[in-house]
Amino acid sequence: MISTYIWERKSWISFVIVLHLFWIFIAYIDSAIPLQPIFYMVFLSMLFFIVFVFIRYQKEIRFFKRLKEWDHNLQVTGVDAPDSPFEEIVSESLSEQATLLRKTSSENRVMLEQEKDDLLSWIHEVKTPLTAMHLMIERLENEPLRAPLKYEWLRIHLLLDQQLHQKRMTFMENDLYIEDTDLESVIFQEIKTLQSWCIQKGIGFDLQLNVTNVLSDAKWLAFMIRQLLTNAVKYSTTSDIVIVSDIRDGKVTLTIQDFGRGIAPRDMPRIFEKGYTSTLDHHDHASTGMGLYLTKRVSEPLLISVGIESKRGEGTTVTLTFPEKNDFVQLTGV
Repeated sequence: MISTYIWERKSWISFVIVLHLFWIFIAYIDSAIPLQPIFYMVFLSMLFFIVFVFIRYQKEIRFFKRLKEWDHNLQVTGVDAPDSPFEEIVSESLSEQATLLRKTSSENRVMLEQEKDDLLSWIHEVKTPLTAMHLMIERLENEPLRAPLKYEWLRIHLLLDQQLHQKRMTFMENDLYIEDTDLESVIFQEIKTLQSWCIQKGIGFDLQLNVTNVLSDAKWLAFMIRQLLTNAVKYSTTSDIVIVSDIRDGKVTLTIQDFGRGIAPRDMPRIFEKGYTSTLDHHDHASTGMGLYLTKRVSEPLLISVGIESKRGEGTTVTLTFPEKNDFVQLTGV
């Protein structure tokens, strides 16, 4: 901080030093002026000047030091009261800006909450005609027409479901209910949801569920598995998807392996970023780049570790590692 202060006052300090050097120069070239007394006066003057700078540093730096340590919480109460007119100007400007930012932040928060509530309400309203549409499609006897209609209906259903859960993530912690969850029933339900799409693409499932109970939230776990299965089906053609649950190092793992197009090595570091899609498949407009991002976001509150291995042209393997009961106990501090 002292170097900053000296640099800020460099013009004044330079002026005083040059002035004293000028006195010495005058005494040097003018033989009528004794040089030794001038040196003595310059020495005393510079000594007093150094003491003066030190005292002013202690006094002036207090306000700016607290300003630098300010935690930027839009409250200026933690900053020292100004001691000079310029500090008063800075303090008043900060106070006005903080008040304006607090007001704007509050208004934006209210608007975002309102938009979120409106969107959630709209999604719930859309579900009613969507359900009616599904019943109408099921009654169609024309199979060549019914299959593509069911596929398009499923796409709308999955997108709405994805949007609904994405908006709920902001208060996900308040919605969690950790319990022993039947992994088998969750997986079967999600496979049933994607059944028509899988039949259309000629994709089957090979299930090897050696462990069927995990500690998790059933609703959010189902959402995670839905995203992973949707990706697996979307990027696979006429091949089985292998789902295996087992115990590794004392923890339950769930592995979902597809044999689709896979992920390029250069894309792997960014697969969990929001909206990121493949750099090699820009023509694929069906890819939204949200599936793995949402999976990762949901996994963190659930304490589920997500690991992905993939090879271009050979497929992708996603492994979910579930926490033990002690992990949740440590998290809650019970």
